Amino acid sequence: MTATRVDTDLIRRLPKAVLHDHLDGGLRPATVVELAAEVGHTLPTTDPDELAVWYFEAANSGDLVRYIATFEHTLAVMQTREGLLRTAEEYVLDLAADGVVYGEVRYAPELNTNGELTMAEVVETVQEGLAAGMAKAAAAGTPVRVGTLLCGMRMFDRVREAADLAVAFRDAGVVGFDIAGAEDGFPAADHRDAFEHLRRESVPFTIHAGEAHGLPSIHQAVQVCGAQRLGHGVRITEDIVDGKLGRLAGWVRDHRIALEMCPTSNLQTGAATSIAEHPITALKDLGFRVTLNTDNRLVSGTTMTREMSLLVEEAGWTVEDLRTVTVNALKSAFIPFDERRALIEDVVQPGYAL
Repeated sequence: MTATRVDTDLIRRLPKAVLHDHLDGGLRPATVVELAAEVGHTLPTTDPDELAVWYFEAANSGDLVRYIATFEHTLAVMQTREGLLRTAEEYVLDLAADGVVYGEVRYAPELNTNGELTMAEVVETVQEGLAAGMAKAAAAGTPVRVGTLLCGMRMFDRVREAADLAVAFRDAGVVGFDIAGAEDGFPAADHRDAFEHLRRESVPFTIHAGEAHGLPSIHQAVQVCGAQRLGHGVRITEDIVDGKLGRLAGWVRDHRIALEMCPTSNLQTGAATSIAEHPITALKDLGFRVTLNTDNRLVSGTTMTREMSLLVEEAGWTVEDLRTVTVNALKSAFIPFDERRALIEDVVQPGYAL
């Protein structure tokens, strides 16, 4: 398997799984332009190709706060039922076109309530759009299963409300919860009531931690809040010296807490310096449950095929490595065990039997 020539065409055909991908960071440039015209929102440019370049360059500043600020324009066109239906449906179709067989899409419904929609109506609308996309993808012969993670914004006061919605919609396509937003200065532990509620209701959750802030953030996420996965988690390396794991790093590895790693995004926010030296490779080799993700496809100008290709070209990854992170993602997906096992055994393993 490792001797197989690994080129972009091969990678595009491989079955993929993505756990960390934001809905409002993955719109098609042309869709942003068309929806902005409909709602009267002014963009940096109305040329789709130029807008894609603007997003990539604006996000490529190495500053997380500026990176997050690029979402102003995507969110502006996601405040109506029509905008949400279209972006959710296209989101699924774009995953299917990239060879993704399982995806988890995350967004914060409170950020889509600047129009006439309530948070609950936002969730209902997005689920309707995702369902339409999955139906079209299946009809086209490229089925993809997409689950939803609802996000609470850690710097605002509606985190518990978002958690309540995750519980309310857990039988309608919402598979889990996340807390997002500016990590430094806004500890996840401030929202322990939301996480305790989710645990009582048996709803799994992940927490953005270890990107803009270090080990204390990861410790809070895992040991105080009880996260089953870590969004990014790249700074867990601060607890590893010469290959020897500290207590926190050892806990994360030994308890198979998945790391939702996003190489290109981490380069843009300054959490990593290069693809070749990104912690994902060393952590994979140390036995951590690393997963590969896109984070924000429009903002980072990326796809799962591109993320995989970069690791092959610049970090020496093999097809076996790509299979490993794909299986890791499905093992840690927030869907029932039998569904995870079926995807691994019936779709992923045959797809990597080159």
